[in-house]
Amino acid sequence: MNRVPAVAGRFYPAQPQLLATVVTEYLQDVQTGNKVPKAIIAPHAGYIYSAPIAASAYARLIPAAKTIRRVVLIGPSHYLWFRGLAVCSAKAYSTPLGDVPLDSEATAAILELPYVNCMDEAHANEHSLEVQLPFLQTVLRNFTLLPIVAGKAAAAEVAAVLEQLWGDEETLVVVSSDLSHYHDYATACGLDKFTSHLIETLQYREITPEMACGKVGICGLLNLLEQKNAQIKTIDLRNSGDTAGDKRKVVGYGAYVVD
Repeated sequence: MNRVPAVAGRFYPAQPQLLATVVTEYLQDVQTGNKVPKAIIAPHAGYIYSAPIAASAYARLIPAAKTIRRVVLIGPSHYLWFRGLAVCSAKAYSTPLGDVPLDSEATAAILELPYVNCMDEAHANEHSLEVQLPFLQTVLRNFTLLPIVAGKAAAAEVAAVLEQLWGDEETLVVVSSDLSHYHDYATACGLDKFTSHLIETLQYREITPEMACGKVGICGLLNLLEQKNAQIKTIDLRNSGDTAGDKRKVVGYGAYVVD
């Protein structure tokens, strides 16, 4: 059983060739960095709004197309409230670009943790993971996926899962999150700049759900980076007023990388 696309045709094009073209164009519009990230934070809105910002992070993975073999992907639950972290029983995640096989062995390993559960219903309609996949499918070649939907979970719990899965350069960690929601343009710019400061200085205890809808995944990643004495930096920070025009009520988007 595959997890079938829930938002193809709404958040991104459903036609395979058009989707491939659109994603490639977003990637070509940004510069790549000198180092391939070990982890990234990328936004998850409809592509016309957030894809240019997400592409800033994904373009940096292109040199590692032959190296990265597994992606650990964590994003927030928008439609279902639950405690802990949810994996799924699917064999693959499907998009118009094809199927991405899931890492069943690693999934079974983290299911040993008391706050990790198999919950297909948490994955069924969730867009925060799905919209990342066409980018991953475009920049990487053959890889397996471990998708995690985050409910209510402590930063230390998420960090423990990420630490167990961290691996070497063959594993990439992707945290899916947008930033502030529905403020005017100027207010959003100020709020998102402050949130980015908190992220860069690993002040995860100060981040609230209003600052980032993917707070749980972000805070877990930052907790782990604190333990590892590692750093994260902002490489793009914009909002829907920059990409789709209307500045009266905007949603913020940031791209961050851990080198």
